[in-house]
Amino acid sequence: MSVDARRELGMFLRAHRERLNPQDIGLRPGGRRRTPGLRREEVATLSGVGIAWYTWLEQGKVSASKQVLESVAKTLRLDGDGLRHVLTLSGLAAPNLPADPLLATRMRPILDSWPLSPALLLDRHFDLLAWNAAYTALWGDPEQIPAERRNLMWVMAGDPRTRRLLRDWEPLAMTVFQQFRGQAGPYLDDVRTGEVYALLEQDRPDLTHWWQCPSVATLSTRDVVVEGPMTLVFSLFRPVEEPGALILLQTPRDEPDRRRMAELTADPSRAA
Repeated sequence: MSVDARRELGMFLRAHRERLNPQDIGLRPGGRRRTPGLRREEVATLSGVGIAWYTWLEQGKVSASKQVLESVAKTLRLDGDGLRHVLTLSGLAAPNLPADPLLATRMRPILDSWPLSPALLLDRHFDLLAWNAAYTALWGDPEQIPAERRNLMWVMAGDPRTRRLLRDWEPLAMTVFQQFRGQAGPYLDDVRTGEVYALLEQDRPDLTHWWQCPSVATLSTRDVVVEGPMTLVFSLFRPVEEPGALILLQTPRDEPDRRRMAELTADPSRAA
């Protein structure tokens, strides 16, 4: 477990501890509190660990077993996404394997098999590895984005076309950042992760609170309305041979939506 991952875990636990009120876990409010949320000793006691050890955990000085982390997560009322994030940061949920350089080549025929559904292949840093013609027709050609910025988080935050086409841009973009944070635990000290955050800070400093936010979430299957109008069902799939990679598929919901995508793929200038 890297120093960065331990530090990130400590920040995450502290943020959730400070969000809880004593009443949330059946405690009496007690006297005046100098800081918001629960006290460290309360979390430690309810989790069955020592106060000094829990303090070190929040300070990023120690690692913990899966059983202990599950107990702390239960005390902090973490949901499934939160628990997975804690375990991932601790190296207990997913191995830190090198990316397969041939993945994009192998997956391209699969992306192309969805002629009316925009599809993206993302690596573990959310860099865009491959896309199909339907994606280019709707969202534009990623080849026109500088290679170092060809990343889904940058696209959501910094691409004007994406912001213009999405009806509810901000909540979807925020969920993309939360999804990345939820799976990035083993890769926090990767050079590429730092590069992406640096580019975001450079290009969109007004959104710093997005990548500094400790919350996590899953980009679950959902309807997304695109200007046109058109409704696409966004869903994520993970290739079994590359646990860190993701396929983002955007499927037209109804027949009118399919007709609209057919028009766009026949004449991409309609979405410009």
